[in-house]
Amino acid sequence: MTRRKILQLAGAAAALAGPRTAPSQDFDQRLGIGASSYGLRRRHDRETGAANPINHAGGFLDYCHSLGAGGIQTSLSAYDPSSARKLRKKAEEYGMYVEASAPLPRDPADLAAFKRAVRTAKNAGARVIRTVMLGGRRYESFHSQEAFEAFAKQSWTSLTLAEPIVRQRQMKLAIENHKDWRIGDLLGLMKRISSEYIGICVDTGNNVALLEDPNAVAEAFAPYAYSVHLKDMAVEPYQDGFLLSEVPLGRGMLDLPRIVQTLRQARPGIHFNLEMITRDPLKIPCLTENYWTTFPNLPGGDLARTLVMVRERKHPVPLPRVSQLSMVERVKVEDDNVRKSQAYARDNLGL
Repeated sequence: MTRRKILQLAGAAAALAGPRTAPSQDFDQRLGIGASSYGLRRRHDRETGAANPINHAGGFLDYCHSLGAGGIQTSLSAYDPSSARKLRKKAEEYGMYVEASAPLPRDPADLAAFKRAVRTAKNAGARVIRTVMLGGRRYESFHSQEAFEAFAKQSWTSLTLAEPIVRQRQMKLAIENHKDWRIGDLLGLMKRISSEYIGICVDTGNNVALLEDPNAVAEAFAPYAYSVHLKDMAVEPYQDGFLLSEVPLGRGMLDLPRIVQTLRQARPGIHFNLEMITRDPLKIPCLTENYWTTFPNLPGGDLARTLVMVRERKHPVPLPRVSQLSMVERVKVEDDNVRKSQAYARDNLGL
């Protein structure tokens, strides 16, 4: 009998005994871990040929289970149907969930690969595939409005190619707000495609880089949320705008209890996946001309509000930097950041 079944039986017995003072903690409610949270460790394992590598889904699942995580979100591109089913069986034995990550099809030539990705995710027991429309950042990737409009056109093409496939397989496709779309942009796409199989992977920190308030982002995206990248952010000024860093949950400026409550109320069964990326701060050059190239209608008030926020909520110590460390040292910092985040989520967010 799995630990999940034991918990279910225990919950049923307790319900017969009478009401409890607090809801039970099902495995699916615990914080999951996204692959980006262990980007350094995965790279290290790949380069060194580690004995128990986590740079494939099975090893990642094992390691996250050892940490007490509720599930994983990762690429399954290397998995065939048989290995995907084995991953599903192991996840069920652990009482964990699996969410997949896969690229969108850009044109009909990509459809076969996308169909395989959806089929693999289904075999692995995933109910959600997280994806992105832009791999980079809007203000770094595009240097003209025309270039951004071409990207927007391509994004719509990708959505219309993907939707019939996920609908046929009854798989949820979650588009991450990946420093590309502001609130109105992404909501416009959701309303235009109008499919129960297309939603959002809500990243709780990314849109700070686009001068949007994290609480407003969570509230706007919550009705369309199919998955969450849970992160906390810290800021400090620099000459061209501000610096932005992921920090362990509870160490930054986000109102995480409010954000989690907002998303849970809209989507009670949604999975929260930690995305604690250990790296040097990102530069958000919002005081440079190039930053504004693809934002012809961005309100100046959003810039003013963001800069006031940066000044008032500047991180109390210099933002963390890891590029000066050895790879072994960076891997240790990364693991420590994840563990601190898990402890905060468990103790303060009910995850």
